[in-house]
Amino acid sequence: MDITFKDLIRLWGKPFSQKEINHDLPIGRISTDSRTIEKGDFFVPLVGNTFDGHDYLNNAIDIGIQAAIVSKQFKGLIPADFTYWLVPDTLYAYQQIALLHRRNLNLPVVAVTGSVGKTTTRELIRSVLSPLGEIVSSIGNENNDVGVPSTLLRGSERDAAFVLEMGMRGIGQIERLSRVAEPDIAVITNVGQAHIGILGSRENIAKAKSEITSNLRPDGVVIIPFGENLLEKALSGKWSGRIVRVAIEGFSLDWLGRNDEYFAFTDIEPDYISRIDMQNNLIFFQGNKFKLPLEGRHNAMNFLMALTVATELGVSIKNLDPLNINMPKGRNRLVDCGQFLVLDETYNSSPESVIASLELLVSKPGRHFAVLGTMLELGSESISLHQKVLQRAVELGLTGIVFVSCGDEYNIIKKTIKELPNHDVVRTPRDAAISLLTWLSPGDNILIKGSRKLELEQVLAYLNQ
Repeated sequence: MDITFKDLIRLWGKPFSQKEINHDLPIGRISTDSRTIEKGDFFVPLVGNTFDGHDYLNNAIDIGIQAAIVSKQFKGLIPADFTYWLVPDTLYAYQQIALLHRRNLNLPVVAVTGSVGKTTTRELIRSVLSPLGEIVSSIGNENNDVGVPSTLLRGSERDAAFVLEMGMRGIGQIERLSRVAEPDIAVITNVGQAHIGILGSRENIAKAKSEITSNLRPDGVVIIPFGENLLEKALSGKWSGRIVRVAIEGFSLDWLGRNDEYFAFTDIEPDYISRIDMQNNLIFFQGNKFKLPLEGRHNAMNFLMALTVATELGVSIKNLDPLNINMPKGRNRLVDCGQFLVLDETYNSSPESVIASLELLVSKPGRHFAVLGTMLELGSESISLHQKVLQRAVELGLTGIVFVSCGDEYNIIKKTIKELPNHDVVRTPRDAAISLLTWLSPGDNILIKGSRKLELEQVLAYLNQ
């Protein structure tokens, strides 16, 4: 860590301590987790809904940390010879340290958000930027107020760039994350229905996603799909810099029949237009031909955005093919269960992502089954969106669906899927597996997808027995 005590004095003034400190001394490894803290670390005790890191401050001092930041609300005792700063909010102070580190390194920062496909696009970008050197990327759920600064603080002078995923739980969160990261490139994958129960409308979702440009560097660029009307409107009020629009020939953004929300631009053209050959799993971009690293039209769009990022950062893309992408469990993962091929999408679910996954499922030869679960945080539109998604499943001609319901959509779902040869609505992953296993034959294809709360990965475990 290149941050010194002098740097923190510039942020918060002189620390509390009765001993002299060397202002040029590095502050050491920054730790927010008392369970892994080591001698010489700099401790940041965070406060959550069910925990308070200050409870472990004295234990950390006993271990031998050299300094810490402490909330002004902390009422405990601190040794007189210990070095610490009093701050209004330790989380905000943690983010200040991360921003300082980001500025000191001055590496390119790519930030990714969107309703669907954030993690996939993040991983694709990380892979296509690998010719630059080591890429520091978000891991797991490092996409929030704690995770983004944590990712930044993992960077060093040996690295070439950052790729940060930015999640959103409400208005203002992405703006805070943008302030921490000061991105050079912002990627917004799409504006869908995820979290509409929290934000109330797709217009508000678009506004929340456009916050990623709040602290985008003035010479930076935001990359979006061509034709995202709501996103264009939201960005027009926040960002006056470059916008790069990407498109795939014949690829529609109209996931759920909302034709009125998209329009043909009269004075704007896409900056990058690609062509895909789904039969041979190919994408054509800037005179180059690539094997799609992940299957599906939606992943072709994600890959196009990644290629656009690489082009904007001056990466030579001619020798990128082939790429190997290691997706996290529960996201865009094809699992060979011996007799069955399973598309593991158990991490989360939204209307757009379910439809994209169903369309990928039916592209496989053989019979097609799906275990789907309740999509959460859809608010007053929950019933109608579940119905639209399942109507699409019926249109695609699935052989069977088991739906794991944890909400009020039980009856409408049963009515919608009754036209399929095999159908059931259950309450638990175990019951879903029991129904599914009575239908399956060797060679069948299965999609498993639902909100995280449902833990549908348990179905995959039954299939592997």
